[in-house]
Amino acid sequence: MNKTIKLGLSLALAFFLSACAMVGPDYHPPTAKAPAAWHAGLAGGLHPGPANPRTLARWWTVFHDPLLMELENKALRGSLDLKTARSRVREARALMGVSRAGLFPEVNSSLSAIKSRSSRGGESNLYNAGFDAGWELDIFGGRRRAVEAATADLNARRDALRDVMVSLTAEVGINYIDLRTYQARLKAARANLATQKESYQLNKSRYQAGLIDELALEQSRANMELTRSRIPDLETGIIRVMNRLAVLLGQRPGSLDAKLAAPAPVPSAPAAIMVGVPAETLRRRPDIHQAEQELAAQTARIGVAKAALYPKFQLNGSIGLESLRLENLPEWASRTFQLGPTISWNIFDAGAIRRRIAVENARQEQALIHYQATVLSAVEEVENTLTAYVKAETSNHSLTQAVKAAARAEQAARDRYQAGLTDFSNVLDTQRTLLSLDDKLAQSTGAVTSDLIRLYKALGGGWTAVSTKQKAAVK
Repeated sequence: MNKTIKLGLSLALAFFLSACAMVGPDYHPPTAKAPAAWHAGLAGGLHPGPANPRTLARWWTVFHDPLLMELENKALRGSLDLKTARSRVREARALMGVSRAGLFPEVNSSLSAIKSRSSRGGESNLYNAGFDAGWELDIFGGRRRAVEAATADLNARRDALRDVMVSLTAEVGINYIDLRTYQARLKAARANLATQKESYQLNKSRYQAGLIDELALEQSRANMELTRSRIPDLETGIIRVMNRLAVLLGQRPGSLDAKLAAPAPVPSAPAAIMVGVPAETLRRRPDIHQAEQELAAQTARIGVAKAALYPKFQLNGSIGLESLRLENLPEWASRTFQLGPTISWNIFDAGAIRRRIAVENARQEQALIHYQATVLSAVEEVENTLTAYVKAETSNHSLTQAVKAAARAEQAARDRYQAGLTDFSNVLDTQRTLLSLDDKLAQSTGAVTSDLIRLYKALGGGWTAVSTKQKAAVK
């Protein structure tokens, strides 16, 4: 059997051995224990039917608000948080390529010219050109486990990007609702201020005519100025929210003022909302997927650490030309080569390797606990948002009726005061009550829609709504 056949058989045997053994535990996905149904009572348009994936993917379209749709689309393109998350995906993909490269031989080339002189005065030249190759055989699977870990890390980064999308779209939506809520509160405050101005002017005329005393005049003035004092805070809130929206879209503060300044109603919730069952939500949420991939990566790292307990086999070789004279370097007689295996084995390290294995085992345990905690937090978030949405709707209905009653009471009190049938204190009380209820109703109306957006976020909606170009960034 010639040397070529022997070398071929040796390489074939090396491939076979490196493909068989893999130390460390194999990863088995944990089972997420999801309840059969949501504990919170479903009311106010909430139904347990399966959630429509397309509706969840672009939940903001259910509000039929063109400006909200525009803001969401711009955020998905321009958000700096998304750009950072996409960069981390590219980083993880490159690191996975580095891990895979370790499975293959490494080849280097060299070219040297050395001039030397001995102590006796003699001089000589040495010219060398060649290739060196080395290949560590992955007999026990340490490098393959490293590739497993890097692949899981890449998947986790992709899921982290999707989780950023979920949070970003929800935050844009909630801030947009806050803007419309502030504008509604400002409108109500200005309407009440106009009414109170009328009362003050009426009292001023009656005071000048000697029909009322100074007490009623100053009470109406104090009520009017109190309402006026609330307006700057509401205007500040509007500016703050518009600036926040601009930053979420990756733009400078103030760049959206012209587009958002015109008041518009708070978008209303759809009549029917399908929330599905807990198991669907756990399969959909990217933060749960991310925690699972982090557990997979950590499981593979145990194998990487265990591989250090075993011998390392490496094939090394070189081929080249070497000569004392440069003109003789290309000649066949100048050829050189080396070929042979190397075996190394750590005999004593004071238990460092086993302690590193213990470290990776502890980290795997932590990753499993983190996964379980993520599942529980996801269920908790949905339960809380379901309850908040139902209760917000109930409160909004009562406030709507209260505002109608307060408006009628305020009008009746003014009529009775103008007719001389009651004093101004009744008008004052009803105006204060109406202003307070108008403000609470505006906040309540915004809270209903904001809680629905939080529910869509808790259900894992928003991350699948990406373009083909954006999807390519997470593959």
